[in-house]
Amino acid sequence: MFKSLSFKVIIFGFIFTFFSSFGQSFFLGLFNSSIRETLSISHGQFGSIYASATLLSSFLLIWVGKKIDDINIFKFAFYVTLLLSFSCFFFSKISSITFLFIAIFLLRFSGQGLMSHTATTTITRYFTKSRGKALSAGWFGLSTAEFILPVLIVYLLTIISWQNIWIFISILVLIFLPLASFLLVKKLDLHTREQVDSDDFEEKKIKQWKRLEVIKDYRFYVVCLNMLAMPWIATGVFIYQSFITESKEWSSFVIAQSFMVYSILSVLTLLGSGFLIDKFTSRKLLIFMNIPLLFSTLLLFYFDNPITSFIFLGLIGITNGLANVLGSSTWAEIYGVKYIGSIKALTTALMVFSTAFGTALFGFLIDRGFSIEIIALISFIYIFISLILLFFVRNKLKPQYI
Repeated sequence: MFKSLSFKVIIFGFIFTFFSSFGQSFFLGLFNSSIRETLSISHGQFGSIYASATLLSSFLLIWVGKKIDDINIFKFAFYVTLLLSFSCFFFSKISSITFLFIAIFLLRFSGQGLMSHTATTTITRYFTKSRGKALSAGWFGLSTAEFILPVLIVYLLTIISWQNIWIFISILVLIFLPLASFLLVKKLDLHTREQVDSDDFEEKKIKQWKRLEVIKDYRFYVVCLNMLAMPWIATGVFIYQSFITESKEWSSFVIAQSFMVYSILSVLTLLGSGFLIDKFTSRKLLIFMNIPLLFSTLLLFYFDNPITSFIFLGLIGITNGLANVLGSSTWAEIYGVKYIGSIKALTTALMVFSTAFGTALFGFLIDRGFSIEIIALISFIYIFISLILLFFVRNKLKPQYI
């Protein structure tokens, strides 16, 4: 299905999305209790610090992420790797609220932000005809991490300190990622594209939008409302998973085990969505993306049985699988790929910003006595409204042809 260089680009994307997990909310949420105990802070305080640090990282990402349109991919990836390794080491040295803020900022910026941005932008720009399948395969890296890491980290926390875990991660990043980047994308330049038949070069006929033009397009905001639902809601769930388990009176391992269902369904959806996107386009699939997430909030609102956790995270996993692929391919379909790095820097920054919003909102509501059921209801209302807006503009999500 994929030729030699194409396969290398996909493996590169897989590795970088896997390692982006060290800055993802699901991973950092596993250390929530340990950090709060170390620093003697509340859920709300942790949430405020997490949100403000994430917010700062999203603003910086808009500028730094744009550089991927101008710098050799290997060089860009190398700088990102060094920053992630340093961020992981710095996280192991947290001893105060100030250090916590800086550490979270660095990890959110380098991990969730730049690592995933590097992976998806590289794949989105390189692939044309097979973009959907390629993005699916690349995002499989994060799904693999979501399957393996939660249970592994919960176990490791019972035998070694959380600080030592982060030191080991820092060393692993520093050794493995530069070598992988050198072997996979050393020869890849900004103009290299997937080799397809001349009849398939529809993308050359599409207007190539600059970021300033995208910002003035009302369709961008309607799509973003839907794209950002998954990040802020899932982040709230991941960061405050200990609050959910306490509220529902589940055992501490229930949500960690449920991540396996989340990951499996994310992977299955990823694999299926890639083929569907290449056949039907992202624009036609977008309306279905948040429907599983909508049902997951109703499930959390109505049910308390531990089995609910598995179904709840499973539904989030389905939306996650769709969102990961659609979040990159949709923009390329509507706005072209010439300035995709700049456009994705903005959308990735908005995604990171939404995770800050979710963390802050959940923490604010929890500290003021709101139950997880009411928080789920608020999430439901947001998703429902964004879906209605998307329904009315779904037939206008077409590229402009030259």
